[in-house]
Amino acid sequence: MGKLLALAGNQNCGKTTLFNKLTGSNQHVGNFPGVTVEKKEGKIKRHPDISIVDLPGIYSLSPYTSEEVVTRDFIVNEKPEAIINIVDATNIERNLYLSLQLMELQRPMIIALNMMDEVKSSGNSIDVDMLSKELGIPVVPISASKNEGIEELIEETVKLVKNKAVLPKIDFCEGSVHKAIHSMAHIIEDQAKEKDIPLRFATTKLIEGDEPMMELLEVTENQKHILEHIVEDMESELKTDREAALADMRYNYIEKICAKAVVRRQETNEQIRSEKIDKILTHKYFGIPIFLGIMLLIFYCTFTLIGEPLKGLLENLIDLGTNSLRNLLESLNVADWLVMLLIDGVCAGVGSVLSFLPLIVILFFFLSILEDSGYMARVAFVMDKLLRKIGLSGKSFVPMLIGFGCSVPAIMATRTLSSDRDRKMTIILTPFMSCSAKLPIYGMITLAFFPKNAGLVMFSIYVLGIIVAILAGLLLKNTLFKGNSVPFVMELPAYRIPSGKSVLLHMWDKAKDFLRKAFTVIFIASMVIWFLQSFDWGLNMVSDSSQSILASIGSLIAPIFAPLGFADWRTSTALITGLTAKEAVVSTLTVLTKAGTDAELSSILNTILTPVSAYAYLAFTVLYMPCVAAFAATKREMGSMKSALLTALFQTFCAYVVGLIIFQVGRLIVG
Repeated sequence: MGKLLALAGNQNCGKTTLFNKLTGSNQHVGNFPGVTVEKKEGKIKRHPDISIVDLPGIYSLSPYTSEEVVTRDFIVNEKPEAIINIVDATNIERNLYLSLQLMELQRPMIIALNMMDEVKSSGNSIDVDMLSKELGIPVVPISASKNEGIEELIEETVKLVKNKAVLPKIDFCEGSVHKAIHSMAHIIEDQAKEKDIPLRFATTKLIEGDEPMMELLEVTENQKHILEHIVEDMESELKTDREAALADMRYNYIEKICAKAVVRRQETNEQIRSEKIDKILTHKYFGIPIFLGIMLLIFYCTFTLIGEPLKGLLENLIDLGTNSLRNLLESLNVADWLVMLLIDGVCAGVGSVLSFLPLIVILFFFLSILEDSGYMARVAFVMDKLLRKIGLSGKSFVPMLIGFGCSVPAIMATRTLSSDRDRKMTIILTPFMSCSAKLPIYGMITLAFFPKNAGLVMFSIYVLGIIVAILAGLLLKNTLFKGNSVPFVMELPAYRIPSGKSVLLHMWDKAKDFLRKAFTVIFIASMVIWFLQSFDWGLNMVSDSSQSILASIGSLIAPIFAPLGFADWRTSTALITGLTAKEAVVSTLTVLTKAGTDAELSSILNTILTPVSAYAYLAFTVLYMPCVAAFAATKREMGSMKSALLTALFQTFCAYVVGLIIFQVGRLIVG
């Protein structure tokens, strides 16, 4: 039977980089059972019998967020053979706070002391042997981004697992806290043993007033009374509250260790450099304009300078493949209806979406650089003041930022918000962020109507989504969600040069997701759309698609969108199919218009829409309710179908109002 390890650490300590170094490409991603928190698991390189699970980045084991609950439950219930605790050596005091809590879980443990290269380059030093001796566990210095010390870490970890290492020492308390912990331990010892929960961990959690631990241990009312009396005595002696007493105890111990093992002459070069850069990038007045300028430059490079030529190249390859398949099918005397299904349905639908792959890869190349460099954390910090005006905190910007990639994980990410009010508001507003699935729609419209200003139009659409989110937030803040947001605390990591491998892995993940969707959802949708637009209700094949089943359905809803400037049944139908996946809007229009190339599609769209109505169409697609997967995630996080439906209706209402204003005002201006 294989061995299981847990990788735990603070956020922004290099955990993901280390995980990638330990596992290479031998990993898969899923969710922890019962929760929507991402779970990454892989095999240690050259040790296929040892698996490692990358736990969410956390700062403590208190049950305040789903990430903290996932980490503690995984270690307590799954009982991994060992814990690899990655510690940022440049912020060792803060990182060791989690280490002491992990040690209380009584599993064999090893510390991976990361970013040691930065410590050394600044003239600082850490006595690794002394640190190991004081903590009673192995400590291995590494630099994950530079692949230094990784082999030594693997070697020590394998040794730890195979030699059944002794558990870390945990008696680092003293005084009143020491007395409280040991008094309480005697009371719950039998229950902790019966439930197979580490006694020291259970005791400290009870001192903190941890309700889940109370329930798990089935603490009786009489025991609660005794435990509360012990805590009150401790608080009285220390003149502080229970949580502060435990925090002081841990930090006092950390200070003693660091006094012996750490020599700090100055801040690291990276920290000094980061402070200088932050004076500009997080400036009170210039922070947001700089962010918008960076995004505008990224869109210009993605959609004009680099992306468009690559997109054209891929289109030519797709056309070549489609024509070759057509010739092959005709040479084999395949039935005409099957040729039409494969060429006009599948190839046209999937190919039209597939051609946007270069744009998605390039966009996420730039976004990965911003994220890995540490800049995205600054954006959340800069946005905090703006978000507070609509009743949210900067922490809500993190799910919104994820929403630029995909609404589903973004909605799931709202679980990290401690306030139920903030969480629900963020779920409602996050889909207004322009997800990557909408990129093919933007590319199609900008190519047809705004080819010379594609980057600027793209930038304006992204900004429009943000503005609508702000206005909708103000509306919600003053109606359904009155109240104040919770305080926002976020660590700003030092700026670092992104790892090329990490950026490429991020790009590959996005490309893989896009390709999977293209060859599953879009593949099936293209066939269904071809069938519905090729047959009437009597299942007779029609020569004019305006006589088809799809046309009759689309014609029913087309008048609703007439005030927005797109009353054609084909554009309305595409919006419906877009609920399966937003990319389906492009494949639907390609199939319905029977366009063989992008140039043909652009020409046909210019007969259906005007530049003003095309921009209104773009606005509607960015704002109306997201795909069914995002709807399902909303239902799960909101807790009811009614809440999910009301959220979808609100988003679609906002989309309709904005589209209406754009078309009606734009028509007056343009004439």
